[in-house]
Amino acid sequence: MKIYCVGGAIRDELLGLPVKDRDWVVVGATPETLLAEGYRPVGKDFPVFLHPRTHEEHALARTERKTAPGYAGFVFHTDATVTLEEDLARRDLTINAIARGDDGVLVDPYGGQADLQARVFRHVSPAFAEDPVRILRLARFAARFADFRVAPETLQLMQAMVAAGEVDALVPERVWQELARGLMETRPSRMIEVLRDCGALARILPELDCLFGVPQPARYHPEVDTGVHQLLVIDAAAASGQPLAVRLACLLHDLGKGLTPAHILPHHYGHEAASETLARQVCDRLKCPADCRDLAVMTAREHGIVHQALQLRPETVVKLIERCDGLRRPERFEAMLAACACDHRGRGEPAGGRPYPQQARLLAALDAVRGVDAGSIARLLDDKSRIPAEVHQARVVAVKALDVTAAGKDTKIDTFPLGERQ
Repeated sequence: MKIYCVGGAIRDELLGLPVKDRDWVVVGATPETLLAEGYRPVGKDFPVFLHPRTHEEHALARTERKTAPGYAGFVFHTDATVTLEEDLARRDLTINAIARGDDGVLVDPYGGQADLQARVFRHVSPAFAEDPVRILRLARFAARFADFRVAPETLQLMQAMVAAGEVDALVPERVWQELARGLMETRPSRMIEVLRDCGALARILPELDCLFGVPQPARYHPEVDTGVHQLLVIDAAAASGQPLAVRLACLLHDLGKGLTPAHILPHHYGHEAASETLARQVCDRLKCPADCRDLAVMTAREHGIVHQALQLRPETVVKLIERCDGLRRPERFEAMLAACACDHRGRGEPAGGRPYPQQARLLAALDAVRGVDAGSIARLLDDKSRIPAEVHQARVVAVKALDVTAAGKDTKIDTFPLGERQ
């Protein structure tokens, strides 16, 4: 029996990156062998065991055979005769098909080290085409290793998989899992680019795919269309360390621009309503968590008016906060403002972009509104039916007072022209 460390741990070590988890493959053993050594079985589809001391997962070397469409149609074969090279051959990319024995010697039968040096994603064998999840995984790796490129032959294989309908067999939960992980990488735009290059984006997120080629308003950089703008926005979210819900909101906030009538382009008047509908549609289809869905829908609906925050009357500001349930869910309102700030910075401008004082104004207004004592107002009123209107008016007065204070300061702020929207 021989034990090898395989896959991502070896890849990351060779790249000089920290290793989070280690995967192990056992060659020349049977389940009975590992049970006798004190390993505990945990695998459902194929034999996986937990080491008796480290509790790390150890899988018996195996081969696999495609038996049905999609990512679940496989039969696995394990026995003591399966070699390490055979086990590595079933893996997705050459950079993930490198092993190291307990003697420290690397086993690299498929050229993974050379591809690491060349910064190339290359499939190990034609068996890559048997599992459509591998398209999502490769795209996610592109978001993590942004300086890697997809080998031409691998891209052609991915395109053939899409044409054959393999991607259509993916269940929503798995698509969301990989999409969410890719959004949390350092350059999530690369994931979208790879999915688009192979044609998978049109199958998985057609609402997003159709934005590429749709022009932005003239105030944007002329080379930045709506699709590219989305990529810049999600990279701005990643650069500022935003959580998953904010990054998804950034990805979906402008979907309605794809429905803009051609005769009004490059303007996108009133696209927020369509964006709200499409963002909800995507989240429902992918079965996104409720917190991600709610923030994405709110951001799609409200980002246009948030961008006008410096011109809004106090009454409108209060209505915005109340409509967004900002008093009960201030953290979600703040997250929406963070997404809008990323939207503002995703405009093809130099790193850092322009400042976004709209965010500061609305955060200050939220604090002022939350400072209104609704209970005290209610106790002073004999006619209880007047409570909602009086509380609302008190909130407006609080925002007015805030604006008067701010106007008295000698500050220079950057604004959008009244009526323009992102």
